Amino acid sequence: MRILGIDPGTAIMGWGVIDEQGRTPALIECGALTTAAGMPQQDRLLLLYDGLQAILQKHVPQAAAIEELFFGKNVNTAIHVGQARGVALLALAQAGVPIYEYKPVVVKQAVAGYGGADKKQMQDMVRMTLKLPTIIKPDDAADAVAIAICHAYTAPMLQRIAASSR
Repeated sequence: MRILGIDPGTAIMGWGVIDEQGRTPALIECGALTTAAGMPQQDRLLLLYDGLQAILQKHVPQAAAIEELFFGKNVNTAIHVGQARGVALLALAQAGVPIYEYKPVVVKQAVAGYGGADKKQMQDMVRMTLKLPTIIKPDDAADAVAIAICHAYTAPMLQRIAASSR
């Protein structure tokens, strides 16, 4: 299964594409969509949307995993991240890609085995899981790949639950 992971953000939106064959995920490509500071919000959102459209056309994922919105202390940041997340959800829905949402603690638990894992631990676990020589940069791309790996590990259980409820 080809999975697109997305770490939403307005300034930087991380993305990562993995192929999951059996129980072994393999990195296909990852990166970050960036927008310039000071750019009007609607222009930033349009750039993110267009970038996601290109990624979706190039990689044709069968599933997408996106981080759920985390409410921090900065309300403005939460609003802007929520808008970027909405753009990502729209692009995925228009492409007909099934969407799965994961809380940060769930991603950490799935990838590192500990819901309180720090950024360095997560980057090292992503590197080891994918057998990469170095950690993925930028951090936002590494986070997106971790979200995709989380879905690769979680999808079989979600499929069993869906099958049992039919």
